[in-house]
Amino acid sequence: MQLKLTANNSSISTLDLSQPVVMGILNVTPDSFSDGGQYQAVDVAFEQAKKMVADGAKIIDIGGESTRPGASAVSLEEELARVIPIIRLIAAELDVVISIDTSKAQVMRQAIAAGAHIINDVRALQEEGALQAAADLAVPVCIMHMQGQPSTMQDAPAYQDVTAEVVSFLEQRIDDCVHAGIKREHIILDPGFGFGKTLEQNYQLLADTAVFHQFNLPVLIGVSRKSMIGNLLQCDESKRLAGSLACATAAATAGAQILRVHDVKETADVLAVVAQLAKHREE
Repeated sequence: MQLKLTANNSSISTLDLSQPVVMGILNVTPDSFSDGGQYQAVDVAFEQAKKMVADGAKIIDIGGESTRPGASAVSLEEELARVIPIIRLIAAELDVVISIDTSKAQVMRQAIAAGAHIINDVRALQEEGALQAAADLAVPVCIMHMQGQPSTMQDAPAYQDVTAEVVSFLEQRIDDCVHAGIKREHIILDPGFGFGKTLEQNYQLLADTAVFHQFNLPVLIGVSRKSMIGNLLQCDESKRLAGSLACATAAATAGAQILRVHDVKETADVLAVVAQLAKHREE
């Protein structure tokens, strides 16, 4: 599977998804749940981006607004001030695909102009102007399922059948995107782990990862260091590596094409082992 990227003064034109790839998380925020405050300075963020690329990241996902449970909203001006300088620097200096993690149409437009290649939207292009912006920009977009909003999504998430309802939501959003002018082959799907789901619902979705391949579109799995690991293992963010890698192994084995993670080197090692095992199974 190949993801075609729109040329934006970049030498990168496609992303090979025939094997799972690592998307490294770079939050330039003060309040993200795991790494908030660590990479707010542009030079520090750039050094982290360089390390992630060296460790095997094929995509760097840059976020300027935390979407952790209970997170506060960030103004357009503040989000732009956080993300645009580091996007420009990475685009100029590193050979890597850049993703902008945002729900704001104007951030999408300015981030792509600054050198980003992909839009990653936890609100699935449902905010004002977002769907049109993505269509106008003609770049790949990741649409994610979320029940509720970050400020309240974990209060009491409820489903009759979590997998069926997430599939139904994504199916409708695919139709909405295509109707708006977004190429179907530009759509990436994210079930939205931790976004309005209980511990059991999260693990049901992870067990059902293969179900999302019915759309024949890339599937992104983001479970790194999340509470579905911490609550199960009764540990804080600093001690969730083993659980994160177990989830990554499960997702990759089930055919997920993109793994969004904090721990790039360790996840890249997992993917190398999974790929080697798959090769011998095919023989």
